[in-house]
Amino acid sequence: MGTDSVNLGSTLQCPHGGAVQIAGANVRTRADGSFIARATDTFTITGCPFQIPAATPIPSPCVTVRWLITDTRVKVNGVLALSRSSAGLCLSAAGVPQGPVNIAATQARARSQ
Repeated sequence: MGTDSVNLGSTLQCPHGGAVQIAGANVRTRADGSFIARATDTFTITGCPFQIPAATPIPSPCVTVRWLITDTRVKVNGVLALSRSSAGLCLSAAGVPQGPVNIAATQARARSQ
């Protein structure tokens, strides 16, 4: 397995400081005790304060992540995994890109059950 895997215990944020929660379907392969995240998992963002500047600001928080670049070598149950080098785009509820996801903490060791 590659190093710096994104798992359910990793810390991810939108560019405005919102927290990314990962709802993963992988229940087999772990990195440092937590299941490895895959590009097909659900990534929900909460607490994003972003507003569109206007006379009266319009709330437009980041709500989800779409992955553009995954780990090219590591697959978990046949699906590409994510690592520190992966690139994701945070999207508003309207699907508008609002900036890159920040992968702040990952896990170095992986093992399969």
